[in-house]
Amino acid sequence: MNTLSQKSGLPISWDQEKEMILCGKDMEPDDCRPEIRRRTDMLEVLYDKSAAGIDELYYMYRGLSLAEDSKEIAEAGLRYDITAIRPGLLGPEFVKTAGHYHPLKPETGFTWPEVYEVLSGRAHYLLQRMSSEQPDQIDAVLLISALPGDKVLIPPGFGHITINAGDDFLIMSNWVAEGFDSVYEPVRQMQGGAFYGLEDNGGIKFVPNRNYPSLPPLTVCPVMPVEQFMLNRGIQLYNVFKTNKKALRFLTSPEDYSAVFEDYLVKLNLS
Repeated sequence: MNTLSQKSGLPISWDQEKEMILCGKDMEPDDCRPEIRRRTDMLEVLYDKSAAGIDELYYMYRGLSLAEDSKEIAEAGLRYDITAIRPGLLGPEFVKTAGHYHPLKPETGFTWPEVYEVLSGRAHYLLQRMSSEQPDQIDAVLLISALPGDKVLIPPGFGHITINAGDDFLIMSNWVAEGFDSVYEPVRQMQGGAFYGLEDNGGIKFVPNRNYPSLPPLTVCPVMPVEQFMLNRGIQLYNVFKTNKKALRFLTSPEDYSAVFEDYLVKLNLS
């Protein structure tokens, strides 16, 4: 049993034998059942579409909270999720999420942002930005590798994929605005993200997806704290909301924080 309480700020643990999150008392929802993403759900985005051997790839536990916080979280228009991604290979490719973009917030020029925290394992976050409304036109691709306690901001304009190149389950949490549907079709249309994460002599290499006619270089970036949003290693992501509810307002009102997002990208060496 891998307790995640200290890392997450919630009374949860990971049952390694049953391969599931166990929620403690005073949690909502009390049944803690995940949505399951299977290999057959995302064949279009795999490097090797005939790869077999693994069925259930990752588990998404949506809308978790302490019961005492659920009303305030709903009033803030937020949702807290946990995702557990299986280790392993699909052919030569490490298990990954399907990948998606976020839609525009109505009446703004900003797509909805998101923020992740690694609870267990190591994550490779692949962020990509379309330069137009055409899914094959990409002007930036970022790679951020994160360890437990690291927090990674997905700024407006970027789609993202998470890769688990480790030997154990990758478990991560996220905050996001409630009420919008992620956009999967652009990634499906291009048969995956801008780069595939493939096994390479015990490590990982990133191979361009040639379905994109032209790709910028892959920019490797460090984990970058964002102090204005309390995104640092000093506090669990769940407890950012409990400590300062306004700190996560950027998730629901991204149009008010354009300067912070621009500064974040500059610090990642991307303007």
